[in-house]
Amino acid sequence: MIAARRKLENPARDAISGVQFAPRSNNLLVSSWDSCLRLFDVDGSELRLEAPSEAALLGCCFQDESVAFSVGSDGSVIRYNLHSGAQDTIGSHADIATCIECSDQTCQVITAGLDKKVICWDVRMDKVISHSINVNGEVESISLSGCNLMVAIGNSAYGYDLRNLKRPLQLKESPVDARIRCISSSVFFKGFAVGSVDGRVAVEISSSSNSNDSSYTFRCHPKAKNGRNHLVSVNDIVFNPLGLGSFVTGDDEGYVALWDAHNRRRLFELPRFGNSVASLSYNHGARLLAVASSYTYQEANELEELPEIHIFETNELRPGSAAAGSSGTKMQSI
Repeated sequence: MIAARRKLENPARDAISGVQFAPRSNNLLVSSWDSCLRLFDVDGSELRLEAPSEAALLGCCFQDESVAFSVGSDGSVIRYNLHSGAQDTIGSHADIATCIECSDQTCQVITAGLDKKVICWDVRMDKVISHSINVNGEVESISLSGCNLMVAIGNSAYGYDLRNLKRPLQLKESPVDARIRCISSSVFFKGFAVGSVDGRVAVEISSSSNSNDSSYTFRCHPKAKNGRNHLVSVNDIVFNPLGLGSFVTGDDEGYVALWDAHNRRRLFELPRFGNSVASLSYNHGARLLAVASSYTYQEANELEELPEIHIFETNELRPGSAAAGSSGTKMQSI
C-alpha cells in the first residue's frame, strides 16, 4: 500500500522531463525544460545542486552517486560532477536528444534522439563514441536492464545486447497500433512493458520455459466519453526494483496506478493529480516512489502550472498474495 505523501518545494520553473533516484541513496535527479538539472536530498527535502545549461533538458540519469548525465533539445549530452557542480559536454546528436541511460556493466552512456541514432559513449574516455546505431525512426524512449537495451520506435520495440550491437536481438511489433510513448524493462525477469499515446499498455514476460511466457495488452483507465474510449497517453512505466512482479504507470490525465504483472490486476490507484504525470521513479529499496506532476507539451489544453514532485512512502503488497488478489481490480484486456 502507499502511505504518507511529501512534496518537494520548487522542483523546477518549467515542465519536468524526468526524475530518477540515485543508485544507493535517496537523492533525486530532476531534469526540466527550464534548462536546469537539479539534485534533491529527499530525506531532508533539500535542494543540493542546481546546474544550468543552454537548452531544455529532456532526460537525465545517474552514473553513480557522484556523477550524472543529461540530454538536451540542442542534442547535447552533458556530464555533471554532483559534488563540485562542474559539467562538460561529452558529445552531441545531430538533432534533439530525447532519452538517456547509463550502464555500469559496460561503462557506457546510451543516448537516442530524433536524428534516428542510438549512440553509446565510453565514459572512461573523453568524447569517445564506442558504438553508433542507425535506426529506422525517431526514438522517443529507451530502457536498460543489465546489458539488454530496449528501444521504442513508432509502435515497435527493438531489443539489443550492449555487448554486440551489430543488429537487434528481437523486433516486437506492438499489439497497440498507436505510437509508443514509453518503454520499460525489468531487471528480475526477461520482459518489458510499453505505454502508448492512446492509453494502452502492452506487457511481455519471457521465462526459461516457453509455457510460462505471457503477452497481453490492456487499457489503463477504461473510461469512456460519448460512448467511445477516452484516449490518454501513458507517459511513464517503472517496474518495482526488488522484483516483486509489479509496475507503476502514470498518464496524461494525472493518474498513477500499481499493477500486478503476473496476475494481471490493478492493486491500487492514487488520487488524481492536478496535472499530467510526466515521470516516475522508485528508490533503490522500493520504499519511496517519486511522482512528477507536470505538463508535458502533448496536449493543447494542458494546465501550464508550476510542476510538482510528490514523494510517497510505499509498502506494497506482494503480487499474488490473498490481500492483493482480493482488493485488486482485473485489467481490462483488449
